[in-house]
This record gives sequence, C-alpha cells and structure tokens, in this order.
Amino acid sequence: MANYTKTTIGKENRIELHEKLSLTGAEISLNELPAGANVPFVHSHKENEEIYGILSGNGKAIIDGEEISLSTGDWLKIVPTAERQFFASDISGITYICIQVKENSLEHFTAEDAVIG
Repeated sequence: MANYTKTTIGKENRIELHEKLSLTGAEISLNELPAGANVPFVHSHKENEEIYGILSGNGKAIIDGEEISLSTGDWLKIVPTAERQFFASDISGITYICIQVKENSLEHFTAEDAVIG
C-alpha cells in the first residue's frame, strides 16, 4: 500500500480536501467566489485557526467588524474565535485556499520535524 494519497481537482466552487485525501491533521479547502458574491454566513471556530491564501482576484474579509482588503498573493491568519466573512469584489471573482488547523498544535516544523534518511 502506498504511503501517499493523490487526487485531481476539477473546476468546482468549493472543494474540501480532508475527504479527498483522508487528511487527519488539517482541513484544506479550495474556494472560488464569482464577482459580487460572498460566503453567505459569518462564522468562527471553537479550536481551529484558519490560514487563507489568495490565489487570484480581489475581495475583502470582514473580521470582528474590521474590513480587510484582499488581493492575489495576500495571506491571512485568523484566530478561532474571530467572526469572519469573505466577499469577492464587484469587478472580479476571488479564488483562495483555506487551511484549518488546531490552534497551538504545531510543535515541530520543517527541519525540526525532518528525518534525513
């Protein structure tokens, strides 16, 4: 049995990779909002922080009432308890990745976690 899982993503507005890749330590979603659209709800989390990477387009996030402009190349980390909602600009859509992980769970990373064979 292989020590990896591979999937191919089609053209969908939202794809959650925890199902497609059987993830056990993170949730990763790929999201696309067309021009003028928005995530239709405000939300927060109990334990998970979210990291957003803007892959293309423009829009904004409203986090705890503060409006933050977003454009290609921007990255944003949001603490679990912050209330958030995302919007595409009226002119262009926005495509972004969202990585959700348990806050304060990262103990080792990169070289500290690597085993050189």
